[in-house]
Amino acid sequence: MSPDLTSLRSPRVSTARKLGKRSFRGKERRFLAEGPQAVREAVEHLVEVYVTPEAAARHTELLDAARTAGVPVLTASHEVIGEMADTVTPQGIVGLCRFLDRPFEQIVAARPRLVAVLAHVRDPGNAGTVLRCADAAGADAVVLTDASVDLYNPKAVRASAGSLFHLPVAVDVPVQEAARGLAEAGVRVLAADGAGERDLDEELDAGAMAGPTAWLFGNEAWGLPEETRALADSVVRVPIHGRAESLNLATAAAVCLYASARAQRAHRGCHVVTQS
Repeated sequence: MSPDLTSLRSPRVSTARKLGKRSFRGKERRFLAEGPQAVREAVEHLVEVYVTPEAAARHTELLDAARTAGVPVLTASHEVIGEMADTVTPQGIVGLCRFLDRPFEQIVAARPRLVAVLAHVRDPGNAGTVLRCADAAGADAVVLTDASVDLYNPKAVRASAGSLFHLPVAVDVPVQEAARGLAEAGVRVLAADGAGERDLDEELDAGAMAGPTAWLFGNEAWGLPEETRALADSVVRVPIHGRAESLNLATAAAVCLYASARAQRAHRGCHVVTQS
């Protein structure tokens, strides 16, 4: 059978190309998710799915799930998918998705226990990876401030590896509003910074990590500005026990989020049983 979409001039292809621009994504409140993993996780947010005949044969269960959810699935030529995709070597399937961010007020109203706040994160790959780390650590939400990269940047979507669709996310929140709102919700705000006066190990040893916590993560190159650090209850550094000069943003975020998650689980009396 011939693919449904073969013309590079079709309106759908034109729209997909335009979604590479932040302004157009914001206007349409649509973005693209590439690859079977992302499309599988995005089912509840899909508008349409475009897939090559070969990829359709490989991912029948995924496409059946989309159709069951009422999502149209259109076959497309390799040229069309290549034009829609942001990657050099597309995996043959692209999903058109609705924006999924929610108001910051909803996040604080839910009384979160663990939140990652991307305060000045400009690199989309780092943003997506921190979101993935937050999801893995069991965070309740992620907040991107108005000084951070667009959540729906194609590189950020790919780097999240589907986690974008797993937990509540708020975007374009002024950092002062984020810190104030979380504090008013009973959440302790910690700034992660290599020059912090407190050591993460010290915080854990003092039992200070068991309560609701939000971590502020800063720019990849210059960290958090002084005015942002001043919004936090404490500025905490990840200890460097070896000779490494520093940790990259995503690694530091993973360490901080998992430290909080473990402290909170221990406080609730949870433990892990290992079998030999």
